[in-house]
Amino acid sequence: MKKTRFFSLLALLAFSASLGACSNDDDPTPPIDGDGTSKYVLMTVSDRTQQNGGGYISAFDAIPTGSISNVVGGKSLTANRGAAGWRTYGNWIFKMYRSADGVQGIEKLAVSADGTVSSSAFITSKNPTEAAKRTGTGNFVIHNETTGFYWDAAEPLKIQQFNPTTMANTGVLDFANEVNQNELAVRNTSSETIQFRAIGQKFLAIKNGKLYANIGYGKLATTQAGFFDDVFPSVYIAVIDVATGTYEKTIRIADAGSIAYINDNRMYDFDSNGDLYIVTQGKHPQGLGGKSKIVRIKANETDIDPMWELKFSDYRAADDGKFVNVFADNGRLILTLNSIALTGGPSGNINSADIWKFYSVDVSTKTFAEISGIPTGNNPGAAFAVTEVDGKILLRGSSSETNSANGYYTYNASNNSATKLFDVSEGGAVAGFVKVLVD
Repeated sequence: MKKTRFFSLLALLAFSASLGACSNDDDPTPPIDGDGTSKYVLMTVSDRTQQNGGGYISAFDAIPTGSISNVVGGKSLTANRGAAGWRTYGNWIFKMYRSADGVQGIEKLAVSADGTVSSSAFITSKNPTEAAKRTGTGNFVIHNETTGFYWDAAEPLKIQQFNPTTMANTGVLDFANEVNQNELAVRNTSSETIQFRAIGQKFLAIKNGKLYANIGYGKLATTQAGFFDDVFPSVYIAVIDVATGTYEKTIRIADAGSIAYINDNRMYDFDSNGDLYIVTQGKHPQGLGGKSKIVRIKANETDIDPMWELKFSDYRAADDGKFVNVFADNGRLILTLNSIALTGGPSGNINSADIWKFYSVDVSTKTFAEISGIPTGNNPGAAFAVTEVDGKILLRGSSSETNSANGYYTYNASNNSATKLFDVSEGGAVAGFVKVLVD
């Protein structure tokens, strides 16, 4: 079982020394430890079909059971926007949208001993006006308590550095040359015009001292640049040494379309043995899948495993859907998959319809097994469909219909089933659940 989780420009010499002095914490999911009082924090989003809508974040003294309200007077954080998901690191909770107004960035939440939840700090773009022209500011990853990395839409060819403790920007890594060199190397695979270039916009992960960042080449020059507009048929990922900031190499996911996305659902996960599983969403220009796959970087490797990949077409030959999340544990993946073909547009089913079912997949055999006991629900979107709290794997069961399923279910690996842990009757659709320790 994995540990409890969810989850100034210096000269090169000074940069290397500062990171070298940091503890080399390569555990992507550090344990919840230390002295303090346990708090169980729940996020709900008011509109069940608005993935980045407003909602509530509340803290409880124990894991809820039965039917509960997530509106705790005077203590809940009310988010006007951006209540659809979060990421955690140890006892810290972060969101990629500011609760007050939905501005993209990195918001750090505070939970007090009396259960009050509040916004404590926020990292915004260096140039909000420029950043507003594109989507994605705030995609981030944390290395340890003093070192993290994020993407700022105002500087798309750079990866920003920050201190998660102080929430201050601490530097920048400029990879414009490397992005341009890779473009020259692969230009013969497409003749389409490139309108947008970026590094780290949608995918940032750290494994064994290496920072992995997607390299994007987009057809669009709009706010949606970089999303389902890939110029090249393959996905390219930069491998960067965390300690020195050195760009080491570029690796490739062949014929995969768009990697991950830009929201709190990071769309990758580490298995108990350290293997990294990464979601790609396919090639459809509306984000409806086609060629969607999950790939792997093995624990002690830095290249995509050429001997393993899981394709959506392995689940259904029609290849009419996509992967939208992954949770890895002891050689098993837990996924949500669309039960019928995806449709887009205002009346499309991708986000609004209850078509998403939970499956477990044996990594060695690639066998899909539907998980019983949990209803078919809506797309988890920015939320984590699966989380782990107090050693229990919890599945998000939420329907688009009011007064229907809306809670967390405990997964039983022995019989591939789930049983309801608690249901939320007030506050909106469940979007996140995590344990933290507070002083």
